[in-house]
Amino acid sequence: MTDQTTFVPRVEEGAFVRAVSDFRHWVTPDGAAGPSGEGGFAAASGRYHLYVSYACPWANRTLMYRSLKQLDAHIGVSVVHPLMGPDSWHFDDSYPGATREPLFGDRMMVDVYRRAAAHFDGVVTVPALWDCERGTLVSNESSEIIRMFNSAFDGITGNTVDFYPAPLRDEIDTWNARIYDTVNNGVYRCGFATTQAAYETALTALFDTLDVLEQHLEGREYLVGDQLTEADLRLFPTLIRFDAVYVGHFKCNLRRLIDYPRLQAHTERIYRLPGVAETVRFDHIKDHYYRSHLSINPTGIVPVGPVLTFD
Repeated sequence: MTDQTTFVPRVEEGAFVRAVSDFRHWVTPDGAAGPSGEGGFAAASGRYHLYVSYACPWANRTLMYRSLKQLDAHIGVSVVHPLMGPDSWHFDDSYPGATREPLFGDRMMVDVYRRAAAHFDGVVTVPALWDCERGTLVSNESSEIIRMFNSAFDGITGNTVDFYPAPLRDEIDTWNARIYDTVNNGVYRCGFATTQAAYETALTALFDTLDVLEQHLEGREYLVGDQLTEADLRLFPTLIRFDAVYVGHFKCNLRRLIDYPRLQAHTERIYRLPGVAETVRFDHIKDHYYRSHLSINPTGIVPVGPVLTFD
């Protein structure tokens, strides 16, 4: 695959539309069925394999959970090349940090999908969680994979830290809904908009939420309660990428993360947690966005800056 790859987003009436995930089973402690899909996916060490991109904020969530929940020794991981072409993600370990596909020797991520569903013709995304025992994909929905990692393997790891505690779930869900729509997906709605109206609508919603979050963090370290929760961990992957790619490449330039001192401090606080910094690769992030989205950046030139410090 050449460097001049082309990623074409789905746009309707000038607005970016995110694809729906196709695989929605759940890993549970005993293999009982989860909120969607079928049962039979019991938590077990070495049974599951995670496919990710360091560039992808949705995959970043799952890598963080894998680290924070001490699942590194129990769930294998493969990293795709940061460039995305018309056939989506591919494997090439010549790029530092990327890996080969170790289970089948596949070159393309679509080949993994077609091992789970021979005639699959949907959108090939990461993260994706593979079941080595049943030979199929469990899930390619990041918000559900992190819920599995949060609790399904506790009996194996002994790590019972709960990022989605029952007493705080309503407030976490409320923040998640707003952050997903206007921030996590909002930056994409800005970047892939093809009309001025769609772009300005998304930009306004994005910065309205960032302003609210900045105010909300006055006198507190985390979004919900006095502890790190799923709401913080779902916000982080977008904020850590904000000044590096979203401000310039996606035209989210009304303000920068560094212009929000509380959000900047919140991002730094999470980045410094043991194991989190290792999930963030700015070389993958910048190469992916600036060299894959040629409809936005046709020259494929990757900017040298900005200088970022989260340590």
